[in-house]
Amino acid sequence: MKTRNDAAGSDTAYFFGTCLMDAVYPDAGMAAIRLLQAQGLKVIFPRDQSCCGQPAYNSGFTREARAVALKQIRVFAKPYPVVVPSGSCAGMMKHHYPKLFSGTPEEEAARRFSGRVYELSEYLVRVLAVKLEDRGDPLTITWHSSCHALREMDVIRYSKALLEQLKNVTLVELQRETECCGFGGTFAVKQPSISAAMVKDKVADIRQTGAATLVAGDCGCLMNITGAMEHANVAIAGKHLAEFLWERINGQ
Repeated sequence: MKTRNDAAGSDTAYFFGTCLMDAVYPDAGMAAIRLLQAQGLKVIFPRDQSCCGQPAYNSGFTREARAVALKQIRVFAKPYPVVVPSGSCAGMMKHHYPKLFSGTPEEEAARRFSGRVYELSEYLVRVLAVKLEDRGDPLTITWHSSCHALREMDVIRYSKALLEQLKNVTLVELQRETECCGFGGTFAVKQPSISAAMVKDKVADIRQTGAATLVAGDCGCLMNITGAMEHANVAIAGKHLAEFLWERINGQ
């Protein structure tokens, strides 16, 4: 059992899977759970969990977003940390739930819930103080910082701290790391031409690094960028941080 270095340290944690991880990147979700279990945690995955409510919230459907958010608050009811493998979903749950329920009878419950939300890399580093042993072959990677993880959750330093523990991995930084990839959830649907131009710039930046693999902490960005790379016949693999870490420490 690892020694916890934070008051939030509990031997039990909830895992919020996110829609895209559930539908598109299930292996990344399982890797995230295994990373937590490897630290001696009991991980609870409530089967009744659903979307965090961000798509509705960002589209102006406040009432619908509140209904979805309230379900999560009730499903993750016990006082355990809620670990989220996405800066975007974590940002919604941590920073926007209190606003969403402001002035309602559920406001205090929303605040208590939000106080238990952690992005995955933040929890691994700040709470669990994980130490990783790299068993993989030498590899050059680059890293994409999602907008919410960078600006709202401020957790990129934790993601990079994990990557820096991998002795056989060389991280080449993007020249325009802070620029959005163009996904933005509903933005990519409502503004497809602008989104396509943005991801084209992101792919060009990734290519100039010479990296063999792109690592990211948000499935939406990963889906958008890897889709654009595949369309452009760019042979660079894309991995969610959780899956990448799990593979490295297991020599895959």
